[in-house]
Amino acid sequence: MKILIVDDHPIVRKGISSALSFEKDVEKVLEASSLKEAMTLINAEKPELCIVDLYLGEEDGLELLKKAKYESGGVKFVILTSSLKKEDFIRAEEAGADGYILKDAFSEDILYAISVVLRGKKFIDPDIVRCQVETYEKLDCLKELTPREVEVLYELGKGLSNVEIAKRLFITENTVKKHVSNILLKLELCHRIEAALFVNNMQNYHGGRYNEI
Repeated sequence: MKILIVDDHPIVRKGISSALSFEKDVEKVLEASSLKEAMTLINAEKPELCIVDLYLGEEDGLELLKKAKYESGGVKFVILTSSLKKEDFIRAEEAGADGYILKDAFSEDILYAISVVLRGKKFIDPDIVRCQVETYEKLDCLKELTPREVEVLYELGKGLSNVEIAKRLFITENTVKKHVSNILLKLELCHRIEAALFVNNMQNYHGGRYNEI
């Protein structure tokens, strides 16, 4: 079979290509650094599978999926990325990716992902699944927060200080400090920065509609 690697970093391409060269079923490994190069090779070589970087410099790797699946059906796509963002994973799913694996995965994990996809199944990196589970577990903890603590948490997500939060919610700074301590304890977080990141991730899970939670 033929496999196309699409990544703007030569070292990444060479690393994956080297790992694939030892696979007896791999007839040819092709490389591209841009969407234009990739599309040309897909049309000319008809690879069975493409390993595509999500961010190709200033280009979006998912554009290749959309175009290739429309023009050259039958090609399977595995997204290889450093991104753990929920929105990137959702975009890849919507674009029709057959697999999603992180760049810090071992070469044998990448080879396993390829074998799974070629068997007609989807592969999702275990770290992506773990992050989703952890986020949902934290969302369950929200039920333990009081309405006022939820309001304070929302303001933490905006990066506001205790003084600023106190002014916005018409409460004392000392009261804000108590609410922040309770929030960190209930959500099992270490500091307010983690709380702010949690709020932003939580909003991504709900399409930014925080008030619907």
